[in-house]
Amino acid sequence: MYAIVLLVGFLIAAYVFHETVVKGKSCTSKAKLHGKTVIVTGSNTGIGKTTAIELAKRGARVILACRSKQRGEAALQDVKRESGSSQVVFMQLDLASLKSVRSFAENFLKTEPRLDILINNAGLFNFGRTEDGFGMTFGVNHLGHFLLTNLLLDRLKECGPSRVVNVSSGAHNWGRVDFDCLNTHKTLRTGTSFVDGQRVYADSKLCNVLFTYELAKRLKGTKVTCYSLHPGVVRTDIIRNASPTFQLVALNGLRFFMKTPLQGSQTTLHCALHEGIEHLSGRHFSNCTARDVLAKAKDPVTAKKLWEISERFCDL
Repeated sequence: MYAIVLLVGFLIAAYVFHETVVKGKSCTSKAKLHGKTVIVTGSNTGIGKTTAIELAKRGARVILACRSKQRGEAALQDVKRESGSSQVVFMQLDLASLKSVRSFAENFLKTEPRLDILINNAGLFNFGRTEDGFGMTFGVNHLGHFLLTNLLLDRLKECGPSRVVNVSSGAHNWGRVDFDCLNTHKTLRTGTSFVDGQRVYADSKLCNVLFTYELAKRLKGTKVTCYSLHPGVVRTDIIRNASPTFQLVALNGLRFFMKTPLQGSQTTLHCALHEGIEHLSGRHFSNCTARDVLAKAKDPVTAKKLWEISERFCDL
């Protein structure tokens, strides 16, 4: 009997933990987006795809900015079907190529008159080098989005009030920015072990938070605001390049502790839509709430230095 009571107690505790901690809060904004245009990078899968569906349901014209033409066009049909909207467009964007980023921005600015929300969602966990010779994780997770945002800023200003949302991660707490390594090797770390891969991912996510912090300072006096966020631990294919063993453990063994893509998209939606958070521009959000960050994630010297080296790498 005692064992049964313990089991029931454990199951109740597990349920409460899952409902309150794992699932987390939901975006409560009822905002409609008819006449508004949104770009979501990496929107062919996971959080990005779900975010696109939810925004399209609210009436937005949604641009799916994805690397793979095949996967992007398949996602286009899914988003249209699940949202019931025809105002969804696929435009090819490879964040590992600065040339592709510039081409995407040029094409977008020529064909789309508005940009109200830019959601820099795409991210990966990978070694290798970008087309321009940068570390892949740094190049895609930070540098490509840095260039894209800067190329689209004037349009965002014209359409204000508008927002930039940068999907980061709680992993930024364990990150660092090694400027000597960036200057010498064009990457955040040079190791190639699995642990090095995790560390460089954390570094890139710290770059997202610092970029947001500095961007907010530079946007003062405009009607553009920006936010970074931690979506939670989400069941997505971001670790598709990790070893099969790690994927098996992470996606199956830890499934109970992971959000679904819909649950993981809620803080993104909150930052994109919630009314009255303009005064929180530059802040970091988690579970639909503004959070304090470590000193290194809001250090003005580091943020400015990262901006300047990113400008140089992008030839801005």
